Amino acid sequence: MTDEADRRPPFPTSPKRVRFVELSGTAMSALLDGDLPAAGEMAGVALTDYFVTDRARWLWRFRIDQMAADPGGARWMVRQVATGPEGVVGHAGFHGPPDEAGMVEIGYSVAPDFRRQGYARAMLIELLRRAAAEPGVKTVRATIGPDNVASLATIAGFGFVEVGEQWDDEDGLELIFEVPADRGLSV
Repeated sequence: MTDEADRRPPFPTSPKRVRFVELSGTAMSALLDGDLPAAGEMAGVALTDYFVTDRARWLWRFRIDQMAADPGGARWMVRQVATGPEGVVGHAGFHGPPDEAGMVEIGYSVAPDFRRQGYARAMLIELLRRAAAEPGVKTVRATIGPDNVASLATIAGFGFVEVGEQWDDEDGLELIFEVPADRGLSV
């Protein structure tokens, strides 16, 4: 008799490939200062203006504060730079360490020049793989605005189920989607 995980179809794939490069708190501080060359040197990749937009700076400040409040969870909160054959295409990572139920929330953002080319899907696949490889992670969550058609399309086919909605002070109304972390093992 096969178990439920064995009967699930494999995740969709992406022709795009990404790799994640650590973006340390020090690199995020350099980005807050608008120092792309220093941040890029720390990350080991050339970063673009996309990493110093107002939205990105808000994120770096938020993550730095999170890491200061919970240094033990920093490995979950340190954002990653997703790079493809064209160079840096965006950033992705987890919103924090797993909660008491083993849930992690993912986040990813693709620079405008690389959108609608499969990079978000490739980032999602890599995040799901990472979550599945962590013994303490049971559930992966994605929160998406109901009018964000591109992100809703990105998670389609990955087994995410809508489980509710929430109000986010930064992003407004968000739909909450979850998938079992072990689902990523078939990727």
